Amino acid sequence: MPDQLTQRAYIGLGANLGDASATLNAALDALAALPGCALVRASAQYRSAPIDAIGPDYINAVAVIDTLLAPQSLLAALQAIEQSFGRQRSYRHAPRTLDLDLLLHGEAVLASVTLTLPHPRLHQRAFVLQPLLELCPALVAPGLGPLAAHLPATADQRLDRLGAP
Repeated sequence: MPDQLTQRAYIGLGANLGDASATLNAALDALAALPGCALVRASAQYRSAPIDAIGPDYINAVAVIDTLLAPQSLLAALQAIEQSFGRQRSYRHAPRTLDLDLLLHGEAVLASVTLTLPHPRLHQRAFVLQPLLELCPALVAPGLGPLAAHLPATADQRLDRLGAP
């Protein structure tokens, strides 16, 4: 599918309710089935403790997709997938059946009520940086520079690599 209209996007996946690992695998299938999108690859899954929240550990991963969708349209599609997995937004940082975060969309830099790109905390979270760098070690994010340079600041965050998705 890659062509001049296609953008490379990175999606953070996370879950900490139910069978989180199976949910992430099913969510990858849902991403692969999105019209106008092609799943390129996914990172291993990682276990992390909740940050600024309580509840069970999270299982996290990152997916790379090529998409014809504009950032807001892709966000809407991701939120529809979350809803199909029973996602409820009862309060900030609530435990969740599935969380899909649009981390990067090409070179887009956006700041709207519904979407900020690059994701505002991607460079502060080991559970995002490590899988991103696993997929693309030299990844550079607009306004953040080389993401590998941010990894040392997350060294105090527990993160356990679980294996392939």
